Amino acid sequence: MASKKITHIFYSILPQRLKLIVDKRSFNKNEQNFLKYNDIAMLKQKPRYSKGTVNFKHHQLQYIDSASLLFIYDEIFRKEIYKFKCDHSNPLIIDAGANIGLAIIYFKQLFRNSNIIAFEPDENVFQVLQKNMDSFGFKDVSLIKKGLWSEETELTFNAEGADAGRILTSQIDAQVTKIQTIKLSNYLKNNKVDLLKIDIEGAEFEVLKEAEVYLKNVQNMFVEYHSFVGKEQYLAELLQILKGAGFKVNINTPGLVSQNPFMQINQYNGMDMQLNIYAIRA
Repeated sequence: MASKKITHIFYSILPQRLKLIVDKRSFNKNEQNFLKYNDIAMLKQKPRYSKGTVNFKHHQLQYIDSASLLFIYDEIFRKEIYKFKCDHSNPLIIDAGANIGLAIIYFKQLFRNSNIIAFEPDENVFQVLQKNMDSFGFKDVSLIKKGLWSEETELTFNAEGADAGRILTSQIDAQVTKIQTIKLSNYLKNNKVDLLKIDIEGAEFEVLKEAEVYLKNVQNMFVEYHSFVGKEQYLAELLQILKGAGFKVNINTPGLVSQNPFMQINQYNGMDMQLNIYAIRA
């Protein structure tokens, strides 16, 4: 995008996750087909965790939280953080942590004939995801109402109410429910996966460790890494798994940044760091 069209977007992590300011001049014709300027202005005024519907690429898109919708929209459709190349027209994509389906919509825009397997364990979020997929009428999209984990079991889940629901390994004061889990290896062992996207709020290390031997079947991988306050970090171990599977990595951050961590480490929703890790075949 030309410099004169640079989006005027500023994020404030604390005390709230997102503060979005959009200059109408930053929009181009293609973006107007997705989320219009007036709709963004409306969404900015909506209270958090209130459901609604908005026109999105000539379809009705349901959402569960306006701030999450705006943040994810910016990441996926404006920054295009999931964009990848493929030498054929029908890539197999695994979307772990599908939320309300914005990534699926983007992937289907990128590759109309893609086959997508999507996981979303949160019951309320999954219902919205299903309705959005029905609205768009996509083919070759399999929705699975389970979470990924190192074993097939039932686990406690913090249903945060937006895009930050996560598996709990210890009991805390939270909005908790029970979910069924499944192993990623079940979907990698017999498939060649063109893109594996993992955004599962802290379960990424356990999931990748379980499926480590089959990561050779994955061409591109996106992992959102989460570090939690007072918890052991597994970044080095996760990077070693990726290296052992033949990947080189490129890392940036989606927004939770501590500019002066020797003095103060910023926190959000129990996390003290988030990283976007791109695993690329060496």
